[in-house]
Amino acid sequence: MGGKDYSWIGSDSSGRRIFIKQILSAGAGLAIGCQIELPSAYAAEIPPARPAPPPKTPPEAFIRVREDDRVVVIVKHLEMGQGTFTGLPTLVAEELDAAWSQVTVEAAPVNAAFYNNLLNGPIQVTGASTSMANSYLQYRLAAATVRAMLVATAAARWNVLPDSIVINQGIISGPRGQTLRFGEISVDAAKQPLPTAPVLKDPSAFRLIGTNVVRTDANEKSTGKAIFTQDFRLPGMLTAVVSHAPRFGGKIRTFDATPVASRPGVKHVIEIPTGVAIVATDFWTAKLARDELSVDWDFTNASEFSSSEINATYRALCQLTGAHVRSVGSAPFKGSAADREIEAVYEFPYLAHATMEPMNCVIQLQQDRCDAWYAVQSHSNDQAVIAKILGLEPAKVFLHQLLAGGSFGRRASSSPESDYVGEATYIAKALAEKGYYGIPIKLMWTREDDMRRDRYRPAFLHSLQATITKSGTISSWNQRIVGQSVAAGTLVAFKIKNDVDPYSVDGISTMPYAIDKIYIDLHSPTTPVPVLWWRSVGSTHTAFAIETFVDRLASAAGQDPINFRKKMLADKPRHMGVLERVRHESQWRSPLAPGENGTKRARGFAIHEAYDTVVAQVVEVTVRPDKSFTVDRVFCAVDCGLAINPDVVRSQMEGGIGFALSAALYGDITIDRGAVVQSNFHDYQVIRIDEMPKVDVYIIPSKDAPTGVGEPGVPPLAPAVANALAAATGRWLTRMPLRLT
Repeated sequence: MGGKDYSWIGSDSSGRRIFIKQILSAGAGLAIGCQIELPSAYAAEIPPARPAPPPKTPPEAFIRVREDDRVVVIVKHLEMGQGTFTGLPTLVAEELDAAWSQVTVEAAPVNAAFYNNLLNGPIQVTGASTSMANSYLQYRLAAATVRAMLVATAAARWNVLPDSIVINQGIISGPRGQTLRFGEISVDAAKQPLPTAPVLKDPSAFRLIGTNVVRTDANEKSTGKAIFTQDFRLPGMLTAVVSHAPRFGGKIRTFDATPVASRPGVKHVIEIPTGVAIVATDFWTAKLARDELSVDWDFTNASEFSSSEINATYRALCQLTGAHVRSVGSAPFKGSAADREIEAVYEFPYLAHATMEPMNCVIQLQQDRCDAWYAVQSHSNDQAVIAKILGLEPAKVFLHQLLAGGSFGRRASSSPESDYVGEATYIAKALAEKGYYGIPIKLMWTREDDMRRDRYRPAFLHSLQATITKSGTISSWNQRIVGQSVAAGTLVAFKIKNDVDPYSVDGISTMPYAIDKIYIDLHSPTTPVPVLWWRSVGSTHTAFAIETFVDRLASAAGQDPINFRKKMLADKPRHMGVLERVRHESQWRSPLAPGENGTKRARGFAIHEAYDTVVAQVVEVTVRPDKSFTVDRVFCAVDCGLAINPDVVRSQMEGGIGFALSAALYGDITIDRGAVVQSNFHDYQVIRIDEMPKVDVYIIPSKDAPTGVGEPGVPPLAPAVANALAAATGRWLTRMPLRLT
């Protein structure tokens, strides 16, 4: 994490807190599993892991050096476009001094004892932009261990000192011109004793870390060879489509399968807890049968509420004191009688994830085991859910990782039902109860299923009041937040403390501005709408409320919005670094070229820290006389610690900006009498290619350990756009999506 002290890592074993978990010889070469123990000050920031019993069979290793000279890196995080299949292998190749061309990647199996997320508690999961942050030292130490064992083996074979051996591009060289390939000694290296203090490479010697190495998945994705769940096939596989209740809480009363059960290609019509599944030879046959299926739904306990009622409830809660989140002082504050008071209420709708690949999963149930193939993001949770449904031991549930066609948090289920994964499991179970074991079943959700059965970014409402002194400083800041908890009822519910879900207050609980009097509280009402993490989670709404309100206060104080912030960020060097960089690159104070035909052009600024990464953005907009507008350009400065692969960092900032712009312009899931109104991209739009602005990304050089990049590019975009629109029109927008009409 950026700014953390990693001086405890060194060549002297007495200064380390490292333990090597296990080493095993796999017959085909050398394999290593390595786990680090975090220093106590660092570990205090995360929930203590419950120690897992050692597995009965050796776990998969992080690194395997094959006899054919391949270095196979076992990646414990899902590759969903964020670059884990490139970043983690880069760390290994760097410490091994391997040639990049000899590095290949395999996805890790389910084994929380070895592949737990070191920053997210004792579970195996990919999320919260932690892939690099929690694996940076772990994978480097594993690679340094393998390197030391290879060197020791070569030294013994040549009868030379280990210090006389050099490794370069995967070739081991001795002092007398001897050479060996990794694969030639991998089996013997596996027999070496574990080094007590593997030495990490000094950053000054990095040759891969910090460079734009080619992504390991670039060729397959570019040529269409990459296998996503949508592409995955098994012999004899059937396809399932489910008819779901159109309203939250609806249940099946009865259904008549007769008209569709005899259709050519339809194999089974099955009732499961969430609806009726049509199992057929192919997707289209299953879908047509599903669409013609007659289901009598019982809405006795179904939801009747609509978006307007949710909003009214939230506004009423904003009048009441909530759970305490943060205060400088002990109660809500008012400024002096001479101070100017500013108030605003911000509304944020439910948002869908709208991944390009809808939810899907392949399940094959045998009598004594279950295999599942899909983009697994929540390994521990999904394995436990499948095992519980089937009555199997978790060890008999095998999850096979495939690439994800987008996630943005959607596939990171920590719920007790693991929605689409649970559905696929119930279908396989129902077939097995009829005697049909071993048939692979692919569950596929249509786009409409995906849009109306999503687990949404919660709707939120923020009420803010602040006071400004005559000298133009903020004298008090009061903020009340209302919105559903995403952690409640999930595997990470333990993170809720004193009725505060930390995901609801991302960004605001650590607001960086130096303000003398601050009070923040939270209400977490429940509704029947299923919710989940959405890219950058709480920062999706807290950043907008904070950054647009700060701009509004700066305007009331008659000050430049960037200069106004600088006075409150004097002791935040990372914030100041990105602020100054983006101000310089955007030529913040220089005039924009005048608009044509009555258009107005303006800039807006926002800054936010998420996942220990600080991002500042300046946006240029054009507003037309009819109040339509375009986002023309985005300048983005990011401090993410050491950039393992600068090109991946830039791509993640660009992708986050595009994702955020879709939500800023169009994102709005509305509820009508318990049903989601939107159904596809015609009424839940994402930006088209011609709407994507020009994006310039500037990475702040850093020697700190890497921090998150998958999500931090999202939060500043919408407030920067809103601030630019306010600069152009004088209107302060307080509701998403952004509309001037």
